[in-house]
Amino acid sequence: MTIVWSDSRAEVDWHELEALYRAAPLGNKNADDLQVVFGNSMFCCFAREGGRLVGAGRVLADGRDCAYLCDIAVLPSHQGVGLGKQIIERLIVQSQSHAKIILYSVAGREPLYAKFGFLRMKTAMAIFRNRQAAIERGLLSET
Repeated sequence: MTIVWSDSRAEVDWHELEALYRAAPLGNKNADDLQVVFGNSMFCCFAREGGRLVGAGRVLADGRDCAYLCDIAVLPSHQGVGLGKQIIERLIVQSQSHAKIILYSVAGREPLYAKFGFLRMKTAMAIFRNRQAAIERGLLSET
């Protein structure tokens, strides 16, 4: 597997990225929305193999205090070979100047992130647009 890495949004096909998130599966993220959220992110990472987008991730950050890793996705055909770990590592390196690096994980994936030094936050809270769906997916708890 020869991966070509890019941190640039300039050549991204947003519909291809939309398909990646659907296949990963990380939900139905609209191409136009992805262009906005990646455009507003301080750091981005794209992995291509043979010109095909096989992985991506981004970091929302303020430049000093807080960096938030999000939307890390890998095509199922490329999962389990370390590509996701490489994306995470690249994003952590880009975020190192921040006082804290935060992420939230798909339920059950926490052990993966613990390998990078992430610990559970005791005080994190969130408001989701679709509260019930987030509870059902294990992202939120009412207790």
